[in-house]
Amino acid sequence: MKISRKLILEAIKGTTEDLTSIPLSRAIILLSIPMILEMSMESLFAVVDAFFVAKLGEAALTTVGLTESVMFLVYSLAIGLATAATAMVARRVGEKDIPSANIAASQAILIAVAISVLVGLGGGIFAEDILSLMGADAEVLEIGTNYTRIMFGGNVVIMLLFLLNGIFRGTGNATLALYTLVLCNGINIVLDPCLILGLGPFPKLGVTGAAVATNIGRGIGVAFQLYLLFSGKGVLHLGKQHFAPIADLIRRLLKVASGGAGQYVISSASWVFLMRIISNFGTEVVAGYTITIRVIIFAILPAFGMANAAATLVGQNLGANRPDRAEQAAWRTGLYCTIFFVGVSILSYFFAPLIIGIFGQGEAATEAGIISLRIICAGYITFGYGMVLSQSLNGAGDTRTPTFINFLAFWLVQIPLAYSLAVLLDVGPTGVYWAILITETVFAAICIFVFRRGNWKETKI
Repeated sequence: MKISRKLILEAIKGTTEDLTSIPLSRAIILLSIPMILEMSMESLFAVVDAFFVAKLGEAALTTVGLTESVMFLVYSLAIGLATAATAMVARRVGEKDIPSANIAASQAILIAVAISVLVGLGGGIFAEDILSLMGADAEVLEIGTNYTRIMFGGNVVIMLLFLLNGIFRGTGNATLALYTLVLCNGINIVLDPCLILGLGPFPKLGVTGAAVATNIGRGIGVAFQLYLLFSGKGVLHLGKQHFAPIADLIRRLLKVASGGAGQYVISSASWVFLMRIISNFGTEVVAGYTITIRVIIFAILPAFGMANAAATLVGQNLGANRPDRAEQAAWRTGLYCTIFFVGVSILSYFFAPLIIGIFGQGEAATEAGIISLRIICAGYITFGYGMVLSQSLNGAGDTRTPTFINFLAFWLVQIPLAYSLAVLLDVGPTGVYWAILITETVFAAICIFVFRRGNWKETKI
């Protein structure tokens, strides 16, 4: 199908078409374009923060890298709950049962607030211990503890931002999620240099300013999301009556969310272990690796937008009793995602010095970033199908299978392989990078095998 300018504008503006009945390629494009842009906006948070924090030196950048490695666990909880909400809302919308979709969304919000309070208290109290556990030296602890404390303390805006955008995606109106991220990023881009570097009347807060700017931007975005949901600007229209706790529905949401969160906790925890291994090789290597991870996130999240589109289409088509169309949507989106990653990998390999050099680190950190970027990105050529098919299983409500796949690939393959290569065989940090590449290929192969079996079509939520 030809992607015309009119279709692109229609996708960005938003559509009310029935995604279970229009041509499949059109449905994929209408969902994918705003979701790709949404994920690009989310990844822009990481890149903008890294760009300005890098001006403060390697210790500040290391603070962000170590904190973000642990914050991935919070992101995992948020994404897991958003996965459950997307699956359940999409299924109800596919069934044309909007009142039940309203209730499911409201109950998910209650769960998110409860979890974020617990995480905020724990992270705020033990911020310094978290950094120490990750291998931070005295300088990083001195300048970075407040950053870590604020990021954990403000995790409620992260939880709700991910969740509410997941709800919007479940309804098929991905443009509302896009508009939210545009608002958040606009605020963050303005506040970051002001609060980090102390421009104009703003105080110079250093790396702490990055946490303050990010939380303010995300907080305003969450307020915008809640306004949209309570005013009925989209498919859903929430009211106070929807927030009375419903034990059975909360249990069902938690059942799906536990699998969704579990798979991301597993994959995120593996990144924590990898960062811990990397920290053995010095601050310069950690700084270079941190930049690479930020760049990779910038590349992965747009592709994750395509995967989210597949998840929505799978959920809605299963709700409309069209499982064959759901399967076709997943395979076709996987092909598009793989083509995208081929381009990303080629650009990353040849332009790695330019990309890493933008962040203005020392020679050792820059060299470490170039090497890690070139090796890791090569694995994403195969990772495209794995990402889409894993999210398609989530969209069907089968979150347990991707959890098992993540455990097998990231804990039983990636962590032991990375430690063996980097430490036991004395390959150094390059061994970690090769372990990541190999694991990405293994993950994709398992996802393809499992998805072809088709058991996910019978999932009930």
